Amino acid sequence: MDRRSAMKQLAVLTGGVIMIPSCDFSEEAILQAYQNLNITASQKALLTRITNTIFPGTTLKRAEEIQLQDFVLVMCNDCLKENQQQSFVAGLKQWDDFTKQNFGQAFSKMDQKEAADAIRQTMGMEAAPESDAALMAKFLAITKQFALQGYLNSEYFMTEIKPYELIPARFFGNKKIENA
Repeated sequence: MDRRSAMKQLAVLTGGVIMIPSCDFSEEAILQAYQNLNITASQKALLTRITNTIFPGTTLKRAEEIQLQDFVLVMCNDCLKENQQQSFVAGLKQWDDFTKQNFGQAFSKMDQKEAADAIRQTMGMEAAPESDAALMAKFLAITKQFALQGYLNSEYFMTEIKPYELIPARFFGNKKIENA
């Protein structure tokens, strides 16, 4: 190794070490997989909690075990129109504040029963079309629709719960064949 390249590398390394304290790592990064939605990791965790409330895993697998939150985000990112994406993201960002305002505590702090009641009551609210309640109901409807679609099309459901049989499937005859 020659001295000139060693000095260059040392200068770059020293400059990098000096610049580290000035970097601001406090802002939460946006997940790149969902470029149209601009979702952060904490918002994805909140969506995971919402899908786990919809599919709690009492008799079947939980939503988190089959990664329904990722399915919901991919479907919203790829299949919704821009205005629908914006309303979905707005609903996700405001969901914790909405539950705190209407149900007394943030959704992330509720237990399973309180969270299920909050979702059920929000979806049943009748409100003006431009109100927060209408936005939240729309957000929950989209989340529930895509979560259900993802659950019913998951490998777990298709192999363990309702296995697929080729058509015409089995034949269960009820006549005995006698030798003549």
